[in-house]
Amino acid sequence: MLVVIKGAGDLASGTALRLRHAGFDIAVTEIPRPLAVRRTVCFSQAVYEGTARVEDVEAALVKDEEEMRDCFSRGRIAVFVDPGAAIMKRFSPAVVVDAIMAKKNTGASIHDAPVVIALGPGFTAGIDCHAVIETMRGHTLGRVITQGSALPNTGIPGDIGGHTVERLLRSPAEGIFEGRANIGDSVKKGDAVAVVNGLPIRAEIDGILRGLLPSGIPVSKGMKAGDIDPRCEVSHCFTVSDKALAVAGGVLEAVLRFSP
Repeated sequence: MLVVIKGAGDLASGTALRLRHAGFDIAVTEIPRPLAVRRTVCFSQAVYEGTARVEDVEAALVKDEEEMRDCFSRGRIAVFVDPGAAIMKRFSPAVVVDAIMAKKNTGASIHDAPVVIALGPGFTAGIDCHAVIETMRGHTLGRVITQGSALPNTGIPGDIGGHTVERLLRSPAEGIFEGRANIGDSVKKGDAVAVVNGLPIRAEIDGILRGLLPSGIPVSKGMKAGDIDPRCEVSHCFTVSDKALAVAGGVLEAVLRFSP
């Protein structure tokens, strides 16, 4: 069964990983210059490097059906640079998962596939899609919503280790992003982990650098550029998060519930 996932960021990749483990053929779509910060657990890295590995699953950048089928035969995930997700019409997937995480519907339709699932706010189950998966940390994380919508976006990142907004790194200006540290590095409050147009992006807390944009990416002022984990577990930088696995579990449930 072919599943197309729109987006290849951390939640999308956690979903792709779990569905691949469950035996589904997975194709994901991305923009030409992905902006995921948790690059060590994102299949979007295949756009930059040709291949990507998340835990025990590999993905490869492909351009056509032949290359996609070759990926599937090797147990890999196929990654397309396809911002409009045109492969939905080309390959008629059984399931489409909108995991772009734009906090709004950017074009998903309940008619895109026999089963359409959307992650997070911006969608209404029964109208835009067959099911919405809750993505907000808390008691309802990962729940399958079959009527109505996910909780609205608060604009405040989830609490990790007692920290919310201060754990995120944001660009101080418009310009070209240049990293000065690597994912997995320990950082202290005040350390400059990146620069944009000569302006430093400094850590606001102590912790492990869990995510960081690739150098050379154009950024806008205030754009999310990185993520610090105050729990200081290096392994968290290289494994799918508890949140992504919970969301992925909800997607798997919805696929099984709504598939003929």
